Amino acid sequence: MSALGKVVRSGVGRRRVQSLVMALTTFAAVTSSVLSLGLLAVVQAPFEHAFSARNGAHLAVQFDGSKATAAQAAATAHAAGVTGAAGPYPIAAALDTTVGTDCPTKDFAGHDNGPITVTTRPDLGSTSGMDQLVLTQGRWPTGPGEIALPWQHYATVCFGDSVVFSSLPGKPSFKVVGFGGSVTNSATAFATADGFARLTAAGAKADVQMLYRFAKAGTDADIATGKQAVAAAAPVGSVEGGQSYLTAEQQATGNARAFVPFLTGFGILGLFMSVLIIAIVVSGAVASGIRRIGILKSLGFTPSQVARAYTAQAMIPATLGVVLGTVFGNLLAVPILDGATKQLGAAGATIPLWVSAVVPLGTLLIVGTTALIPALRAGRMPTVQALVAGRAPKAGIGRTAQRLASRLPLPRAMSLGLAQPFARPARAVLVGAAVLFGVVSVTFAVGLGSAFDKYLDTSTSGFNVAAEFVIPTADVGVPWGRYGPNDPRRPHLDAAKAAAALAETPGTKAAFGWGESGATIVGAPPGGEPPKVFTITGDFSWTNMELLSGRWFSAPGEAVVGDKLATTVGIHVGDNVTLVQQNKQLPLKVVGINFDTNVGDYTVMTDAATFTAAGLAPHIEQFNVELADNVSGSDWSTSAAAALTPLNASVQPHSDGGKNIVVIIMGTLVATLTLMMMAVAALGVLSMVVQDTRERVHDLGIFKALGMTPKQTIAMVLTSVSLTGLIAGLIGVPLGVAVEKATLTPMGNAIGRHLPPSVSHVYTAGLLIPLLAGGIVIALLGALLPAGWAARTRTATALRTE
Repeated sequence: MSALGKVVRSGVGRRRVQSLVMALTTFAAVTSSVLSLGLLAVVQAPFEHAFSARNGAHLAVQFDGSKATAAQAAATAHAAGVTGAAGPYPIAAALDTTVGTDCPTKDFAGHDNGPITVTTRPDLGSTSGMDQLVLTQGRWPTGPGEIALPWQHYATVCFGDSVVFSSLPGKPSFKVVGFGGSVTNSATAFATADGFARLTAAGAKADVQMLYRFAKAGTDADIATGKQAVAAAAPVGSVEGGQSYLTAEQQATGNARAFVPFLTGFGILGLFMSVLIIAIVVSGAVASGIRRIGILKSLGFTPSQVARAYTAQAMIPATLGVVLGTVFGNLLAVPILDGATKQLGAAGATIPLWVSAVVPLGTLLIVGTTALIPALRAGRMPTVQALVAGRAPKAGIGRTAQRLASRLPLPRAMSLGLAQPFARPARAVLVGAAVLFGVVSVTFAVGLGSAFDKYLDTSTSGFNVAAEFVIPTADVGVPWGRYGPNDPRRPHLDAAKAAAALAETPGTKAAFGWGESGATIVGAPPGGEPPKVFTITGDFSWTNMELLSGRWFSAPGEAVVGDKLATTVGIHVGDNVTLVQQNKQLPLKVVGINFDTNVGDYTVMTDAATFTAAGLAPHIEQFNVELADNVSGSDWSTSAAAALTPLNASVQPHSDGGKNIVVIIMGTLVATLTLMMMAVAALGVLSMVVQDTRERVHDLGIFKALGMTPKQTIAMVLTSVSLTGLIAGLIGVPLGVAVEKATLTPMGNAIGRHLPPSVSHVYTAGLLIPLLAGGIVIALLGALLPAGWAARTRTATALRTE
């Protein structure tokens, strides 16, 4: 080994704590950065590639066939901002279907297949033009009795058998010959022109669809502007709905993209902390090793070799952290990416190689530059000056601070410690900066964690809040989803009789009934999860479901729309929406936008009386019951059974249901990164206090000779970082709050939701006050070990130290 190599190895070995700190900081920074940049690249790439390869449409607009002719719809191709258009195509939306009884899988025979949107195109299977369709299995239909469906539907298990349009008179049946669709889900079923004519002859309402590409289409605002231009060029009131390609992109990539904002935040914090810690450690090594530098130079080491030696002492542990962070970041990405890539048919779920190369190399470059600055200072230091340099701090502000601190009503050991940062203000600033980043990280993480908990609470609120549930007896033991909402085999409750029976049961405090009506909304996105329309009877205010805007419905003809559906379709309070149940339409006025995640992403809620007045079936499938205080659930169930059994209803105990696994993963990842950042901040303080304590060991010997006890020594060392920690906490908490606010909104946008105040405003006085003390805690944790070392140092040993 060369002489330079021995110096480097010796420096790394002597500064094991500092080396560990540098490795951990770079590990945290690289892990977060690889994850955030990798996720952003990977989840975007499959969709963007598919959208480009298939010449996807930026916007699909459905026109009311009774208000706009095909020629009038085609004329909108010349609207302002439109660069390309396709269509018009005939389209029939929200047609209820069931799996045919000829399905060999008996569990699915007759199963509700959900509402689908059927269209026909003259170029089925064409590899040119806009919004090209891709076949994933089978073939495209060629006859009037054939149809192709998307792979998501239950009918995938019945390939080659039939699907029945159950809401149309005569219930026409089509043979499923293939599965496929467009990248933007512009429709969910494809038939020939003759096949589409069969549906319209059976009573399906034929509308018109146009597809558009715009000069500007990168944001929701761009798409909204384009849609307005199209609507202005069409007959008034003829536009029923439109689906943006951004909606399809969000549905495919939203969960994975939601990780990016907070991982980016941790990555930036980790990178800044890495730079800071490297600067602290290398500067400390130079400051404490001035005599060693002089010896090296006297032995013939050149300034360049000295600079390289001190830079290498930082680069070796940093390289270890970079390698481990890259590996760990790639491993963490696999489960996060798996779901998103499968939706788009991507071959694998791994971070691109360029990310795994650019992030580590960039981090090493930053770390190397940071270490080189103090290392060059060491190399330029004159040999004689380095050999004779003392380590005592210069007189000045330090002695003034000591005199002022001695006048405080504090024990002398504490006043000595309180004044110590003023003796070396630059070092105190570095310690404060390390603590500051730790406090910012903790505040940021606590806010995110609290928001995640609040978000998870929504899965056990709303329609899931109850002490007991009442359901039809026929539903007991039936697998969820066996029968669709419009399936005649699906049992429902007699709402009036069930409500009366519950009201008469002792111990019932409140109850409301609800169920999925089987209706859908005209103009809703044809692809993805179909909207669910819930009818409700009774008072559900005790569930504390949250509104984002408007109010709850209070009269027939009013509805409350879920936030994600409102955002996707562009619905606002005061707008009108049209529901369709079994091919019958019902117009409703939107009076509120609600936030609820436990009954689906796309929801509409209305009073059961609204359906009854319009001649539609409200479908009450369940009652949620709140029990009076001090009422036993088992006792109440026994009492209620006598009244409910004649109504073919049964009591089911409350269950919290499943948790959102994505949010749980996020919370776990945040907790892990936070602990890592806290440890790094505390170790940064430890590194600086160790250096300071070693430099002042002779002073400690004098204090001990004058009678300072070990407990007083510990108190002095801990007090020396307390003021710095307090100031860092007072500055870091507001910064952490600001970082959390700037992160949470993009996370909500990634999954297509606006977050309510209960989720977005989590910093209460009870949470902020302990966080303000976080700087002191981190500083004390970092100083605790060197304080113990100083207390155990023998007086004679300390006095002999030069």
